[in-house]
Amino acid sequence: MNYNIKEVSSRLKATREYLDISKEFMAEHTNTTVEEYTVLENGEKDFSLSFLNSCADALGIEMIELLTGAEPKLQTYSLVRKDQGLPIERRIGFTYQHIAYLFKNKNIEPLIVEAPYSEEEQKKPIHLSVHDGQEMDYIISGQMKFVINDHEEILSEGDCIYYNSKNPHGMIAYGGQDCKFLAVLI
Repeated sequence: MNYNIKEVSSRLKATREYLDISKEFMAEHTNTTVEEYTVLENGEKDFSLSFLNSCADALGIEMIELLTGAEPKLQTYSLVRKDQGLPIERRIGFTYQHIAYLFKNKNIEPLIVEAPYSEEEQKKPIHLSVHDGQEMDYIISGQMKFVINDHEEILSEGDCIYYNSKNPHGMIAYGGQDCKFLAVLI
């Protein structure tokens, strides 16, 4: 899903205003300043999935509602077949598939992520992000270089890392091949 930032930000603003929630509350809940939040809400800057997830939590809605404008309906179970998740384009080159987008009132946001290997990225510092909650990454194939605070780990197929995502963290594909992993945002 190559969503339009302006459409998502418009849904975010309209929902916040409808629920009579202040920008100050949203900024606090998303760990941004009011000025940063306003820029993101106005669609002047792209936002991360963790930012959208925090916004959805603050608004009491599903993140999928902000992305698509549709409310998940399933409450007993949701089945998503291989490669049939909701595609979300975020980080350049990375592909994300939300694999529980139809289920209502999720406690987690599960995503299949494919990170492309880039020789150029191996030579640069890894971009770090911070957001509320916890996260788990399970390596399906390939290798991942994972950084959290001052620690660096190399994860291979079958490895799993669980962490407090309030700590600066980031990852890239490693070892000369793409990396596919299950990311669970909690």
